Amino acid sequence: MSAQAVSPTAGSRKGAGAALIGSLMIHAVLALAAGAFIVAQYIQPPPPKFVAPPAAKIKIPPQTRQHRMNLAAHAGLASKPTFKKRLVSLRPTAFALPEAPKINFDSNLVPDPSTMASTMISGLTGSGGTGNGSGFGLGGGGGLGKGLSNFSFMGVKAQGQRVVLCFDVSSSVVNKAVTSGMPLSKIKDETNKLINSLPSGAQFGLIQFVRNYKPFKEALTPMTPANRDLAVQWIDTEWKEGGQMNRGQKGVLSPEPNGVVCVLDAAFAMKPDVIFIISDGQFEQTYPKNQRIPNEVLESKLKELQPEKMGKVAVHFIGFQMRPDDKQAWESIVRRTGGKLREIK
Repeated sequence: MSAQAVSPTAGSRKGAGAALIGSLMIHAVLALAAGAFIVAQYIQPPPPKFVAPPAAKIKIPPQTRQHRMNLAAHAGLASKPTFKKRLVSLRPTAFALPEAPKINFDSNLVPDPSTMASTMISGLTGSGGTGNGSGFGLGGGGGLGKGLSNFSFMGVKAQGQRVVLCFDVSSSVVNKAVTSGMPLSKIKDETNKLINSLPSGAQFGLIQFVRNYKPFKEALTPMTPANRDLAVQWIDTEWKEGGQMNRGQKGVLSPEPNGVVCVLDAAFAMKPDVIFIISDGQFEQTYPKNQRIPNEVLESKLKELQPEKMGKVAVHFIGFQMRPDDKQAWESIVRRTGGKLREIK
């Protein structure tokens, strides 16, 4: 044969080499693609993720004692219930309705925290503890920590929650009051003005006298709207204007001996803080005998009546056209009690 025969071994080697090269190229392409994908993952930013935040925890603090004390103080501002109207009959009946019983509402009211605190403090301090407070009372004045209130009656400033007014309605005093520009009508107006200005916690007493005496009530009267109306009505209808107060008249008391001494006994028996005496300083008695009561006897009587364990009862004197010796004696008497004297000329 002229042409040389091709060896089968050489042809198979060429085919194997081509397959190997093709496989390497495919793997190289795949490696490049994988590398590019991995590099692209590092270069590109990660996709955003939406995550809901956890719910906030709300913590409510427990109620404290101060909160409950504030609620009690707010409830304590409510005024005490009062009853002004009474049961009345529109026509005469064969029987009379009894007085309604007195009901104590203090136990049903919310206690005042300030009162509780002051009581606890006074208990801790004992008998040696002292202190002063301030407050507003009658006429807008300040009061001591005991709850006393400042007020004024016929130009005399005083302080107290338990007040007794003693009026000398003898003919000599009535005439002097008229000539001094203070007639009985003005005295009534001043008395009504004082009663209407007293706070709800106050108590009052009214006594008119000549030699015998006639009280509004024999004990101090709590200041309520109903009692205020009764006192004003009593002043308008029961006031003696003729200068006489005889035995046996309605509401007139006639002890023996009579005179201003028994009036002082009745006034101090009410246990007041302050007493007002309206007179001209000349006092007489008819029992057991008709005589003028010396100022020395009245001074000794007031010393006897002053309580020993409690503070002194301030006695104020409002006099009309007084004699010089009577004025001097009563100035000394009331000064010892912490009171004042005012003369209306």
